[in-house]
Amino acid sequence: MQMLVISAQEAGQRLDRFLERYMACAPKSFFYKMMRKKNITLNGKKAEGKERLSEGDEIRLFLADETIDKFRKAMEGQPVAARGQTLDIVYEDSDVLVVNKPQGMLSQKAQKSDVSLTEYITEYVMTPQERMHSVFRPGVCNRLDRNTTGLVVAGKTVTGLQCFNRLFRERKLQKYYLCLVKGKITGKAEVHGYLIKDEGHNTVKVCESEKEGSLPIATAYEPVGHTVWKRQEYTLLKVHLITGKSHQIRAHLQSIGHPVAGDAKYGDKNMYRFFKEEFGVKYQLLHAWKLCMQEVSYLPEKYYGVTWTAPLPKQFQQVLMAMGIELP
Repeated sequence: MQMLVISAQEAGQRLDRFLERYMACAPKSFFYKMMRKKNITLNGKKAEGKERLSEGDEIRLFLADETIDKFRKAMEGQPVAARGQTLDIVYEDSDVLVVNKPQGMLSQKAQKSDVSLTEYITEYVMTPQERMHSVFRPGVCNRLDRNTTGLVVAGKTVTGLQCFNRLFRERKLQKYYLCLVKGKITGKAEVHGYLIKDEGHNTVKVCESEKEGSLPIATAYEPVGHTVWKRQEYTLLKVHLITGKSHQIRAHLQSIGHPVAGDAKYGDKNMYRFFKEEFGVKYQLLHAWKLCMQEVSYLPEKYYGVTWTAPLPKQFQQVLMAMGIELP
C-alpha cells in the first residue's frame, strides 16, 4: 500500500487527473475499476474520480508495488543544467510567477533535448525531491516566439495554472507589445484579417478574406515614437494583441507594409541586414511589454487592476536611443 498526500502545488485538480499523471502508463479504465473496488481511496472513503483535491488530502493505493512501478512514468527529477541563466522575475506569489523572457529562449520544449523557460521555471519553483515525487509541474500560460522578449506568466500551482490559462484562453486580460517597424504611422488603428498557418514551414500568412482553415485575427496599434534614420522612416508602436495567434503581430504588420525591424522571417530582408550591420541586431525588435488584469469572477481579487510591465531588453533600448526615439 502507498499513501500519497496532496501538496499545495497539486491541490485544485480532479482525483482522476492526478492519478493519470501519477501512473501515466495505466489505462484510464484501470483507475475507475480500482476506485469502484476501493483499491484506491480518498481520505479513507470510496471515490468516483471527479472530486477536487485539497492540500493535505490522502490518497491510498491498495496496489502491489510492482503494479504501481509498472504504471508509474519516470518523473523528471534530475535538475536542469542552469547554464548561467538567471530568471528575470517581474512578479511572484504562491500561485503565479511572471518572468521577463530573454531573446533566444524557447517558452516550451520543441524537442526532447531542448532546455526551455519551462524547465528553468520548474527548477526555480521545485526542489529536486519535489520534482522526483510530485506529479505537478509548473507550466507557462502564454507562449512567446524564441526571439520575442517579454512577459510570460507561469502557474506555480494547479490553481494558478488553471486560472491564468483560462484568462489567456478567454482573452480576459489586455496584452500590449512594443515593436519598431518600418515606415511612418501617424495614428491609432485596429486591423483585422484571417491567418493561415503553414505547418510544414512554421510560417503564417494573413489574408483579407476568410479562406479554408483560416482563423480571424485582430490587432490594434498606436505610434509612441518616430524617427528618420539613414533616410528611412521608422515608428515605435504600442500594439494591443486582441487575438493571440502564432506570429500574429509580425505577420499582420508585414501584411500592411510595416514589417518589424530585425525580423528574419517576416521582415524586409534589406532592413534585416541593415539592423544586423548597424546595431548587431539578429532578432525581431518585438517585446511583450505589459499585461493588464481585469475584474473576472474566477480571478482572485488580489489581481484586480494589477498591471505587470517588463522593461525593454538592453539592446532594444540602445537601438532606440541611437535612433533618437525616447523610451516609453
